[in-house]
Amino acid sequence: MSDGWFTLFTNCRYCLNGELVEDHLVISDDNGTILKRTGYIGGEVVDLEDGIIAPGFLELQTNGVNGFHFTHFENEQQYEKKLEDTAKYYVTQGVTGFWATVPTVAEAEFKKILPSLKPREFTNSASLLGAHAEGPYLFPAKKGAHNASLFHTPSTPPSSIYGASNLPTIKLATIAPELPNSSALIQQLTATGTRVSLGHSSATYAQGLSALNAGATALTHTLNAMSGLQSREPGLAGLIGLPSTATAPPAPFYSLIPDGQHLHPATLSLLHRAHPRRSILVTDSIELAGLPDGVYAGHAQIAARQRKTGPRATIEGTDTLIGGCVSLQEGVHNLMRWSGCGIAEAVACVTENVAGLMGIDGPGGRGVLREGRRADLCVLSDEGEVLQTWVAGRKVWDREDELAKREES
Repeated sequence: MSDGWFTLFTNCRYCLNGELVEDHLVISDDNGTILKRTGYIGGEVVDLEDGIIAPGFLELQTNGVNGFHFTHFENEQQYEKKLEDTAKYYVTQGVTGFWATVPTVAEAEFKKILPSLKPREFTNSASLLGAHAEGPYLFPAKKGAHNASLFHTPSTPPSSIYGASNLPTIKLATIAPELPNSSALIQQLTATGTRVSLGHSSATYAQGLSALNAGATALTHTLNAMSGLQSREPGLAGLIGLPSTATAPPAPFYSLIPDGQHLHPATLSLLHRAHPRRSILVTDSIELAGLPDGVYAGHAQIAARQRKTGPRATIEGTDTLIGGCVSLQEGVHNLMRWSGCGIAEAVACVTENVAGLMGIDGPGGRGVLREGRRADLCVLSDEGEVLQTWVAGRKVWDREDELAKREES
């Protein structure tokens, strides 16, 4: 028997370790955590009518959404309002935590933006978990939509580019491992708690292996702006095949953009199936996500105009992809459809695997439905559609309620 208020979910299944478990789930209304599944009498009972409980989705790489790009900084008040709006929108998509990606911009821009991206919670909304610095330590030949004139080599210290006081805010940094002295940079970043991912790179397999030995633990949007997977030169993508029995280094986590534009569905399936417990789905969304098709202005990263056509976003007049325009729940659905995997395995790619990479899956953490973790949840249909979102043990969004409001208006 328990003390305090709690909610008991019944007639449901939940996702754990990439598998569906048929059992109830209990969460605390007092401290917003997941409780033991036995010994509870009373409390509020929620019948989910055979729904599926997943951890709240974690958005590892997002540059923005709904017209707001994380480089759109006018002043602190404007920026805070936009962050709050974004966090509130994300729970309608099942996302309960996100890392704001800041792509390659000038040093002054990094130093202006990063102080506003310190981890924090927003009421009844997704949590901002820190920043992902995608640049400027990238390789010019694989610049993608980045401005190569703003790139730096590791000889320029991170404190100079980002500002020393902002380094704790950067939870993930993407770098190209073929840059001179990259191993020292990786060691410097990881020593301060920043995870390092390899991307925007022409690196060889051997260079990637050296980076993993130095402390890198992930690949950024695998095979996009990256050396290819060749028969005799596997490149960075070949690191996915490292055996799990290896003492050092283990296979990296690796992110995939599941929009059908950045990777062919068959390529996405092949990569995911290579190591499902290290596979991560990211939207790499930009501010055009959620907007109507059309041509839009650039910003601090992209000086040129941008064109959105369905899920495809390019620099106007070119075939250069800028970023993604689909949601994580669409990505989960696409992965299930293209690879044939079950919903729990797909969900792990936006929850457990992300939390594992970022080191937030332990007691008091999130991203996994275990006792003592934060009760950030979403309820899904069998197809992966988000039906409800719960933050710290409280329901903050319900699809049926949303539809009812629309009908009333």
